[in-house]
Amino acid sequence: MFKKTMIAFFAIILLAFGGYKLIEAYFFSGEDYYVQVTTDGKKEVFSASGTSLVDYQYSFTGYNDEGSAKKLSFSTVQERPLRKMAYLKVTYNDKKGVTSYQEVKASSLPEKAKEKLVD
Repeated sequence: MFKKTMIAFFAIILLAFGGYKLIEAYFFSGEDYYVQVTTDGKKEVFSASGTSLVDYQYSFTGYNDEGSAKKLSFSTVQERPLRKMAYLKVTYNDKKGVTSYQEVKASSLPEKAKEKLVD
């Protein structure tokens, strides 16, 4: 009896974990594009719950590993704009748009994206 209960318990855990990974892949993963920050973005200030938040809106042309271009738009909620001339690795999902970004060094850019971005 105990053995069957443990097997059922682990099967449920495995199914839940698998379902989570499928949802994560469907909604949050995507294709990576590389962009260079050339502007401070469009600054918007709004109030939420009595505090003031600053939002910066950005639009870039990003390039994937093969050098194909895509128009990307996203916003950041932070006190200051993204660092100018920085390179970003941006993950784009067809259903959610840009789901994440992180700064990368020029040396880590894929060769075909680097040809389009680096002057």
